[in-house]
Amino acid sequence: MTELYHLSITEAGELLRQKKISSVELTQAHLERIRAVEPKVKAFTLVTDELALEQAREADKRFARGENLHPLTGIPLAIKDVIATKGIATTCGSRMLENFKPPFDATVMEKLHDAGIVMVGKTNMDEFAMGSSTEHSAFFPTKNPWDLDRAPGGSSGGSAAAVAAGMAMGSYGSDTGGSIRQPASLCNLVGLKPTYGRVSRFGLVAFASSLDQIGPFARNARDAALLLQAIAGHDERDATSSPQSVQDYTGALTGDLKGMRIGVPEEYWVEGTQPGVVSAVKANIERLRELGAEISPVSLPHTKYGVAAYYIIAPAEASANLSRYDGVKYGFSYRDTSEMWEAMEKTREYGFGPEVKRRIMLGTYALSAGYYDAYYKQAEKVRTLITQDFSRAFEQFDALVSPASPTVAFKLGEISDPYQMYLQDVFTIPANLAGICGVSIPGGFSEGLPVGLQLLGNVFKEDTLLKIASAFEAVTDYHKQWPAEL
Repeated sequence: MTELYHLSITEAGELLRQKKISSVELTQAHLERIRAVEPKVKAFTLVTDELALEQAREADKRFARGENLHPLTGIPLAIKDVIATKGIATTCGSRMLENFKPPFDATVMEKLHDAGIVMVGKTNMDEFAMGSSTEHSAFFPTKNPWDLDRAPGGSSGGSAAAVAAGMAMGSYGSDTGGSIRQPASLCNLVGLKPTYGRVSRFGLVAFASSLDQIGPFARNARDAALLLQAIAGHDERDATSSPQSVQDYTGALTGDLKGMRIGVPEEYWVEGTQPGVVSAVKANIERLRELGAEISPVSLPHTKYGVAAYYIIAPAEASANLSRYDGVKYGFSYRDTSEMWEAMEKTREYGFGPEVKRRIMLGTYALSAGYYDAYYKQAEKVRTLITQDFSRAFEQFDALVSPASPTVAFKLGEISDPYQMYLQDVFTIPANLAGICGVSIPGGFSEGLPVGLQLLGNVFKEDTLLKIASAFEAVTDYHKQWPAEL
């Protein structure tokens, strides 16, 4: 019999509804898997085993009554440690919030609790979501289940590793510049960044408020559709939340790509992309053509400035958002002084890690009186040009296709130059700047390590991306492959 942790969400949901398995059995199987492999992978900052079993018992009562059932009822999921969970530690991978227990749930958590999910734990991340490797967590680095000497990507590396290792059936992360799609690429998962405003940010601890968006990790497109459906929608508590109606994402999975127009951005074949990644992605583009899609090149001339613009805008917003951590309101506080300014300085010196400090410094510099016009204002102008490039492209195309990451998973400690690490997100950053949706799907392997295929869609066209992903999965088996390491 197939191990329960090998089931997809869709398969497990069907067995639960047929009462062939219970949520308690499913949850226990995942908790046993966590006990077996978590010491090697280190995906979780907190495993909520008692809560998980309590939620599983409640889910089984729902199934017994046949009431309030949802496709995610009784399904074990993991939550990135940047999403507020009432009474449960939400650390953001930082010493600053090591003992912080929010007095409220994020909107996405309220929705998930209403659906009856089982939360198996909070997942490790780069501190305050700043990083592309999950090596910048204040607690420990997370390891890639495909090769324990390598990084799972970041900042949502813990959420990706938990699903890739079979410790959760799906998970949620946040994507500010690629922090869902890049780890999905490195861990052989579907990772979806929704359109900005599609999912409420209420209760998401802010990094860069105009860029952050919560999204799912899953093993296939149908599971991703279920995970997105559960959290999408308008929220009055989030001023940037869109009132646009939510599509039926699973209903869009028709598998028919005939007549669909897909563009291949010429600027996304950048120097430094590994040859194995290029060959895998180009082969996948031909698969899409064979499925009936019309493939043509397209130019996005300003996306080459995306990384430069992002690393002014995102740190600027971070420096403003993180100014709240002053040692007075909540979180870590330096107490060994009676001087207010020294207490504030030492709180931030000891509470923040080096990558967070680096970005605060960059952002504060870019926003300073003498440099605002030269840096921040110019970066916002570039952002507008990038958005216009995408708008023109989507007048001709239903979606765009590219690599998700320029490399396969790199070794832990291999990239010490911050700029080289920032370039990990060269293909993902433009979508955040423009606010459009994007997804990375399993696209094959290079030297035994996963390659991600990125699909980009216009605003609120997540259904189009999931349709393409599902059709691609029907003719490939990449998404069915599991890491042998564990």
